[in-house]
Amino acid sequence: MGLLDFLISLFGGGNKVDCPSCGTAGARKSRDGSVHCKNQTCPNFDPSFALGRRIAPVPTRGNFRPENPVSIRYVNFVGQNRDFSAERDSLVRKKNHIVARVAPKGRKITLSRDRIQNPSEVEGQMPKRVEPGQNWPTGRERQILNFHKKHGTTSARYEQVRAKYPNW
Repeated sequence: MGLLDFLISLFGGGNKVDCPSCGTAGARKSRDGSVHCKNQTCPNFDPSFALGRRIAPVPTRGNFRPENPVSIRYVNFVGQNRDFSAERDSLVRKKNHIVARVAPKGRKITLSRDRIQNPSEVEGQMPKRVEPGQNWPTGRERQILNFHKKHGTTSARYEQVRAKYPNW
């Protein structure tokens, strides 16, 4: 063990181990128990470790538990498969993304719809803005609904349109 390896392990870089997923020698185990591998095809691959940077400990504390959980299978930009447990009421579609509040910390994250592995399950759980069989609001009605929702204001016309589309 060289001097630099000793300093890295001393200051939180973790111990060198064989990766439990792919068996590559030289993987590091951090304080929180997660394994960071330098093999790009491994599910434990960590690009910062492969580039020789220090591994920051990943905080896993959090007490958020979704009341109505939705399981989201996702492939991130590195190619790792990730599973998220999100609150069903927090799912919102924004163009080609889905914003969701996920466990364990309850943070909102943005997921690309192209990378979600189970899109039909996720979109089937999202709150519906209009009732089945009901027409979508006209452009003018959407403008009124979005304006008053954004600004927290109201008007007689807004209340009339809101009664027609209560889930908007």
